[in-house]
Amino acid sequence: MKLNEIKDNEGANPSRRRVGRGIGSSKGKTGGRGVKGQKSRSGVAINGFEGGQMPIYRRLPKRGFSNAMFGKDFNEVSLGRIQAAIDAGKLDAKATVDAEALVKAGVIRRVRDGVRILSDGDIKAKVTVSVAGASKAAIAKLEKAGGKFEITGDSGDVPFIDDVVLIDGIGTKIARGLRAAGVSKLSELVKMDDAELAKICKDAGAGSSWKSQEWKVQAQEMIDGKPPRAQVDRDLARKMAEKSGK
Repeated sequence: MKLNEIKDNEGANPSRRRVGRGIGSSKGKTGGRGVKGQKSRSGVAINGFEGGQMPIYRRLPKRGFSNAMFGKDFNEVSLGRIQAAIDAGKLDAKATVDAEALVKAGVIRRVRDGVRILSDGDIKAKVTVSVAGASKAAIAKLEKAGGKFEITGDSGDVPFIDDVVLIDGIGTKIARGLRAAGVSKLSELVKMDDAELAKICKDAGAGSSWKSQEWKVQAQEMIDGKPPRAQVDRDLARKMAEKSGK
């Protein structure tokens, strides 16, 4: 056999079927598309079109929103995997276990948006873990073994701004209503009567979000030194601090 004699198997590369060449070809008339007119043409996108009547996607109401696009992709690591890495000598129990240490030990491949510790497995070593987050059960197990958990992230440099607008769920319209009622500081919101707060929230079209989003709890958390819950409010706090010269 020579190179110029090499060929593929019979039928391996069939010719393209020519459509629209008469009814005897089995692909004549509509050419396999099943319809005539607009849908037989190329480049037509009429999905959702209902002949001119109001389509279903416009008849249905749209409510709420999603924070999915702002969500963070955390690496989940169990306590059992940390203990296994310590037993194998990949992690030093005397040193602080952070995201970089976990990457070097081969426990995780990359940091992503941070590391979150879960309570699966057991931890025996007295170790200090410093990552972005951990479940309550994981923290309890870690402290029971004599270890310690430290939270890391960008929350430490968030300045304290005594303003209700930084509470997650309070927009400009609600903040305007609160200020009209003489409430602009966090401590004033904590002491505010629930009925009055519910009325302001209802007038602003926010329903009972003051209760479901725990505005008073958020305000007390910020007074106690915790940063705002939402990342957008943390960024706003930094901007407000820069503007005020803090």
